[in-house]
Amino acid sequence: MDEETRNVDQQSTEVKRGGLKTRHVSMIALGGCIGTGLFVASGSAISEAGPGGALVAYGLMGIMVYFLMTSLGEMATNMPISGSFAAYAGKYVDPALGFAMGWNYWFNWAITVPVDISTVALVMKFWLPNTPSWIWSTIALVLIVLINAMSVSTFGEAEFWMSAIKVVTVIIFLAVGGVLTIFGIMGGHFVGMRNFTYQKAPFVGGIPAIISVFVVAGFSFQGTELVGITAGESEDPEKSVPQAIKDVFWRIVLFYIFAIFVIAALIPYTSHSLLGSSATDVAISPFTLVFQRAGLAAAASVMNAVILTAVISSANSGMYASTRMLYSMANGGGFAPKALSKTGKNGIPYRALIVTTLVASITFISSIAGPHIYMWLVAASGLTGFIAWFGIAISHFRFRRAFIKQGHSLSELKYHAKWFPFGPVLCLILCVLVIVGQDPSAFAHFDWQQILVTYMSVPLVIILYLGYKIRHHTKIIPLDEVDVSPTRTEGKLTEDK
Repeated sequence: MDEETRNVDQQSTEVKRGGLKTRHVSMIALGGCIGTGLFVASGSAISEAGPGGALVAYGLMGIMVYFLMTSLGEMATNMPISGSFAAYAGKYVDPALGFAMGWNYWFNWAITVPVDISTVALVMKFWLPNTPSWIWSTIALVLIVLINAMSVSTFGEAEFWMSAIKVVTVIIFLAVGGVLTIFGIMGGHFVGMRNFTYQKAPFVGGIPAIISVFVVAGFSFQGTELVGITAGESEDPEKSVPQAIKDVFWRIVLFYIFAIFVIAALIPYTSHSLLGSSATDVAISPFTLVFQRAGLAAAASVMNAVILTAVISSANSGMYASTRMLYSMANGGGFAPKALSKTGKNGIPYRALIVTTLVASITFISSIAGPHIYMWLVAASGLTGFIAWFGIAISHFRFRRAFIKQGHSLSELKYHAKWFPFGPVLCLILCVLVIVGQDPSAFAHFDWQQILVTYMSVPLVIILYLGYKIRHHTKIIPLDEVDVSPTRTEGKLTEDK
């Protein structure tokens, strides 16, 4: 094979670098975890733990996520690659862990995408209650596949504007609720801080309630790790990834802490509107209630449109993340069939996209034809996000230790996480706490069926890890043998041989 042919063949199995601009990556980070968890379900967190308990839980989770992002950022700027943290786990810890992390994460999003497109149909019923649900779900799925099939820049632009809508909504909410309604300029009367000391507030239910909300907060913040996935196709990962990490910090402070503060100040934790919060009940969204109190007559319709945007954005990001993870596992790592590493002229791994779409479609159909099977699939993906975070933390811990042991200086890194090893250690401890704390009552009552449904992700990952380890006889890589050299591969899972 001549040199020109080899170059063409290599390009056909590599995603194109530079498709995502810095503003794309920053906005994806900024809007990555702004969704129904903030717009609707945040009310249930306040009703369960009180305003003080909700703020503590979300604050602690925000700190953990910030350190998690700095860990991911240090590795992503050193080796920007699609499917990043599965590659890092395999490169810095054990190939078997990379295999388990990759399939765990792909499965998570492949199952979550049909959940989101089902939610689209429920949201649309607010305006068109008599239209069959499958029509809206099908339209949403086709739209998402088209966005992901065109080009990575098309995905970036779509996510940029959908994230912008969410960001603007939160800013307006903070302005209306914080500056106007709380101080009585709108809404008719001064509220102040009275709801923070109403009855058992600010802390309701003590530490157990805070831990319970901590689990809910963890789900709300999932999606921040997408920055690591986008690094492989960013035009300037050394610049865009650190900038996105900074955005994460301000998002935590502004979007969650301040928003929960405003909601808790305006609506007492005993309000029945907060007790019944669900992902699709826009009428009792805390955002809707605050806008209505400020005199916005179309508040429900506006928030329904925003929630629809958030759900489509989540599904769109999920399709992108799962496709890139499957592609990365196939391209050089041997963790998936090599055929799935093929890309088109636009750099899109179309075979990985087709497989992911088929799995998502089958899962969606099963939600109609076999609800019990669907329930088990969703349960099996329940903890995968936290398991991915655990993998990121342990990979960074090993990377930094190996980097220093081999005589390198931190000045060699394009970006380095501060407060090491506090960050990854904190993430490891809190991830374990969240995973164990999912449903402690099931253990108390020895409800084995509930335990299996809740914790199914854990044994699945263990099976993947041990199965690969036994078959390929892998071992934990010694620190002095870990390859910490900067790599500028275009989406390759392992170093070139």
